[in-house]
Amino acid sequence: MALKSMLKALFRYLPFDVSINQAYDRQSWQVIKKVCDQNACCVDVGCHKGEIMDWFIQRSPKGKHWGFEPIPDMYDKLVLKYQNNRNITIYPYALSETNGTTTFNLVVTNPAYSGMVKRNYDHANEKDQTIEVEMRTLDDLLAAVNRIDLIKIDVEGAELQVLKGAVNTLTRTKPTVIFEHGLGASDCYGTQPTDVFQFFQGLNFSLNTMENWLKNLPPLSKEAFEQQFYQKLNFYFIAVPS
Repeated sequence: MALKSMLKALFRYLPFDVSINQAYDRQSWQVIKKVCDQNACCVDVGCHKGEIMDWFIQRSPKGKHWGFEPIPDMYDKLVLKYQNNRNITIYPYALSETNGTTTFNLVVTNPAYSGMVKRNYDHANEKDQTIEVEMRTLDDLLAAVNRIDLIKIDVEGAELQVLKGAVNTLTRTKPTVIFEHGLGASDCYGTQPTDVFQFFQGLNFSLNTMENWLKNLPPLSKEAFEQQFYQKLNFYFIAVPS
């Protein structure tokens, strides 16, 4: 296990959080423990190196899990990593609201920034290149799946496009959704927090921060969700069926 992955696993068990990302990691694990039993089925959109997928497997070893990673090198590594687990399926697609092909901005120096649209970078001198990837909708790929307990979406701003391609899946299976939605990424797609709030509201899902949801606090209003976004108070949220 790489040093970074080892430290990330260690931080999950510390009684305090070193950074906001580590806080989100801790909260995500707590959500997974609360939502998923050993048979739970989960979806990881933006699977990256498989850190969250590993948690799905740890918590729900008897469930089926699906991962999506369009960056070719990372997809190949994920396939190799999970090749002996028949419960895991990895797809090389960028999930969206339509099927087809699209250009994709691959940030060579920081692959986590990669996406269908070039987002704002937090660090100067990032190097990127344009590649072509296949797009698919979650509804088409998982049309025959009747149980999904949790979906995690981390796609550097394209979360609304992913969600619009998953309306039938969300309606049919009513999963808990952990998703990233932040200024500097989502707005590069023309997405505003009102769009995301109204999308989930139309499906009878409520929104909250993971921290508040874990404390059983009331869901966010549209105004509170907008405040979270524009003031950069949080960029990871949870949506749960009402």
